[in-house]
Amino acid sequence: MKLIPTAPTAKGPADRFTGDVYLNVLHSGEVPSRLVAAVVRFTPGARTNWHSHPLGQTLHCTDGIGIVATRDGRAILMRPGDTVHTPPGEEHWHGATQDNMMCHLAMVEQHHGESATWLEPVNDRDYAAAHTQTQR
Repeated sequence: MKLIPTAPTAKGPADRFTGDVYLNVLHSGEVPSRLVAAVVRFTPGARTNWHSHPLGQTLHCTDGIGIVATRDGRAILMRPGDTVHTPPGEEHWHGATQDNMMCHLAMVEQHHGESATWLEPVNDRDYAAAHTQTQR
């Protein structure tokens, strides 16, 4: 057993995120572990680019209200305590709603050293459509 020092907060890179996103890496697996886990905080309107994960991804919302959406137009509204899993290879994005911050725990496994394939930014039309679909 060992205590892992707290990693400094890093700003999410502009080539992977729209808006202000902040990351704290919790764990980056050492062989044989493949786990990568991070706390990710999104300001209102902030979101990831489209992306996929070779072995899938699990997101657990800890605070605020967020959205997870897929290329086929499905969208899920995430609230504290909700967990969403995206299967291997499914292109998706996630982020805060327009009016709320959102924080989630992101968990993925590396496959041959890679944990994600990053794609283009989510356009405003797709972001707005996900909001419309998740209104309740």
